[in-house]
Amino acid sequence: MPDFAEFSHFWVYLSASPLLGLTMTLCAYLAAQWIFARCKGSPLANPVAISIALLAAVLILSGMSYQRYFAGAQFVHFLLGPATVALAVPLVRQLPRLRRSFLPLASALLAGCVTAIVAAVAVALLLGATPELAFSLGPKSATSPIAMAISERLGGIPALTAAMVIGTGIFGAVFGKYVFDFLRIESHAARGFALGLASHGVGTARAFQISPEMGAFAGLAMGLNGALTALVAPWLVPIVVRWMA
Repeated sequence: MPDFAEFSHFWVYLSASPLLGLTMTLCAYLAAQWIFARCKGSPLANPVAISIALLAAVLILSGMSYQRYFAGAQFVHFLLGPATVALAVPLVRQLPRLRRSFLPLASALLAGCVTAIVAAVAVALLLGATPELAFSLGPKSATSPIAMAISERLGGIPALTAAMVIGTGIFGAVFGKYVFDFLRIESHAARGFALGLASHGVGTARAFQISPEMGAFAGLAMGLNGALTALVAPWLVPIVVRWMA
């Protein structure tokens, strides 16, 4: 029979190491990638969603605090910056095509950004949400650092905004394919741009799993939508809140 008391002491010792959070993150993602491969790349087996579920289960069952976990996971968090910058490589390869499509892309960017903000705030208020909650939901389609900064400036709850950003990204990555199929959108450029605009980093990661072209357009949309949301949301969200009130 296993000695659970001895294992408990070992776990307490192990959880004190900051490398545990890093190890847990990598193991969870490898397990999620294995499940994703076994499901033959189905979007329903999204590796990000599975990783989050696995890590949440471990933290709840072990009683480990998020702060202790993040002390080690912050090493992966630091790599988000270089990974985002690396998206410029496929963008450069698609530069001639991006130039030819400037007007359609600019129109789609403006329409998508405004629609994402107005729809999120309006639906939340119609369902009885408080202005504080609406301020938190407004920038949900931008990447996390930008969305959290906008939320804080508006008087929202940055932590809630971060959760909504992740949820939005996972939802787009999982169900985007079925929406595109239903609308009969076949172009990888159009699919990628829509995924990056609406579902930021998680959607962009999904786009790269399908094709470099789709990933390049998704990365472009993610970056441009983050910048445009930072400009538009601080004045558009309060206008919608006042109008709906």
